[in-house]
Amino acid sequence: MSFPHLLEPLDLGFTQLKNRVLMGSMHTGLEEEKGGFEKLAAFYKERAVGGVGLIVTGGISPNFRGRLAPHACQLSFPWQVNKHKIVTDAVHEGGGKICMQILHAGRYGYHPFSQSASKIKSPITPFKPSAMSARQVKGTIKDYATSASLAKKAGYDGVEVMGSEGYLINQFICSRTNKRKDQWGGSFENRAQFPLEIVKAIRNKVGKDFIIVFRLSMLDLVDNGSTWDEVVALGKWLEQAGVSIINTGIGWHEARVPTIATSVPRGAFAWVTERLKSEVSVPLIATNRINTPEIGEQIIASGQADMVSMARPFLADAEFVNKAAADQSELINTCIGCNQACLDHTFSMKRATCLVNPRACYETEINFTPTTNKKRIAVMGAGPAGMAFSVYAATRGHDVVLFEAKSEVGGQFNLARMIPGKEEFNETIRYFLNQINLHKVDLRLNTKLDASVLETEQFDEIVVSSGVVPRALNLPGFDDPRVVNYQQVLNGEVEIGQKVALIGAGGIGFDMAHFLCEDESSTLQLDKWLKQWGIDQNYTDAGGLTDAVEHKPSREVHLLQRKTSKMGKGLGKTTGWIHRSVLKQHQVNMLTGVSYDKFDDQGLHIKVGEDAQVLAVDNVVLCAGQESNRTMVDQMRATGLPVHLIGGVDVAAELDAKRAIRQGAELAMSI
Repeated sequence: MSFPHLLEPLDLGFTQLKNRVLMGSMHTGLEEEKGGFEKLAAFYKERAVGGVGLIVTGGISPNFRGRLAPHACQLSFPWQVNKHKIVTDAVHEGGGKICMQILHAGRYGYHPFSQSASKIKSPITPFKPSAMSARQVKGTIKDYATSASLAKKAGYDGVEVMGSEGYLINQFICSRTNKRKDQWGGSFENRAQFPLEIVKAIRNKVGKDFIIVFRLSMLDLVDNGSTWDEVVALGKWLEQAGVSIINTGIGWHEARVPTIATSVPRGAFAWVTERLKSEVSVPLIATNRINTPEIGEQIIASGQADMVSMARPFLADAEFVNKAAADQSELINTCIGCNQACLDHTFSMKRATCLVNPRACYETEINFTPTTNKKRIAVMGAGPAGMAFSVYAATRGHDVVLFEAKSEVGGQFNLARMIPGKEEFNETIRYFLNQINLHKVDLRLNTKLDASVLETEQFDEIVVSSGVVPRALNLPGFDDPRVVNYQQVLNGEVEIGQKVALIGAGGIGFDMAHFLCEDESSTLQLDKWLKQWGIDQNYTDAGGLTDAVEHKPSREVHLLQRKTSKMGKGLGKTTGWIHRSVLKQHQVNMLTGVSYDKFDDQGLHIKVGEDAQVLAVDNVVLCAGQESNRTMVDQMRATGLPVHLIGGVDVAAELDAKRAIRQGAELAMSI
């Protein structure tokens, strides 16, 4: 067995977990959909069958005021129990265990009825909370216990009390948000009474044989957060109060430090869990950016934690644990930490899913059943769309031939993985390539699909996934060899000088600025990354923050945008701020409302409003979008065979791997 520590059972005394893997809490959006609990049951059951030791649901509020949004899910009344039983029965049928997370949003509630320890508005929500009265505090504690009791009746094996990420319990614990003068405020002992009374009330209500996980904020990453001594003290008090397991919480949602994005190093916060390990005797769970069994094994084997929490990796692959147990980690569809289909969807009130696995949260809707009409299908282009279609169609039993003109698969992912902080994109290419081999797709590299091939071979249908080409700009001087496009830069086809102007400030422009400014990726160097973001492993100050190390940029870069709107407005909802912060660290000059006149030996001539200026740059890099690569589409249609367009060749508005892979899956399901 390659992962003996990860797969070792964990004895909690009254029950045993079959391994050390926790499927961490994720809100999917199914909780509020009509018929959503049936879909949620299918989602969780696949993960239970896939071998995970313990599942934790998305956050369920203990009362109305604690809801994350007006129509968010809560468990407060007996009549709400039955829909939860649909989920717990399915998980138990799959051989798994499941805890319900109890989450009171506090001032993070996106509605006017929110409450908190004090009347202090959150910087990330528009509503100012009311301060709880002492009576309401006691009532809320009772609501937690009632919710836990109802969870037990619904068949849950336990609950997780969400005490981190800046939600209500965190808001009571920290002086940053707790300005109360009564018994629930002031000293740390007073502030800590709220979580402790919650745990005691739950334990008293549910008895001894019920799992209580407490998500303890071990590293707030905000000013005036908890000190390390306070974290340790609360951990010890929670153990005495009756928790079964302590899970690690990292960062408040309002923190200006990335904690789960793809640019965060793998296992970047296991060190803080390790610090608490010698202080308490209950099992501890490490979390954040643990996305492979190798990382999980390393954390547990080295004694940093007793379990590891992985949330998004179980969106990417329901069979994660079973594949690890079968020594087939190379077949795991690895989470790349992109946030594009999970968190970005959640914060846009959409159903969560996964960029690399479009079946996630669609288990009852997207399935690849064996075909009764086997076809021979030609696929042009082995980018994300082409690879996904080929694998899913072959899974159904079709005979698939995948043509790729270049010497490697991956398409635009081969460019994306060159960007510092996006090294995880390698994993998706590796996954699909292994699936191509596993399902016996006939992959032909260095081979174009053209009329000559179609004359010699018989196909029933053609799928065109030939991707995109960079958009050129027809302006004076733009035929100069010093004016290049982003693909030429990333492919190493051109030398770039020390002063560069980037035209186009979408995702490509931001990535290109990062690529040109950072010689070595900090994502692959934990110490460098921690210093870059001002995270103090010595935990000298409250919240664990220190001054970030000032970065000396290797180039002078100008990022230019025609629109007058906020730079990077179209970036990911949960990651855009990170990209903007990185470019500020690199001192990138960002200009909006720019029009372009010409390029000559003086540089790039532009206007910002009515102000004409010349940027004395060595190169101009075009990042102004792309166009569908349709050079062969007419020739394919001339064959008379059914022709399908997927990915960038279909719509080239933005490089959208999420849409490309999903299109491939949906076509494979229907063809």
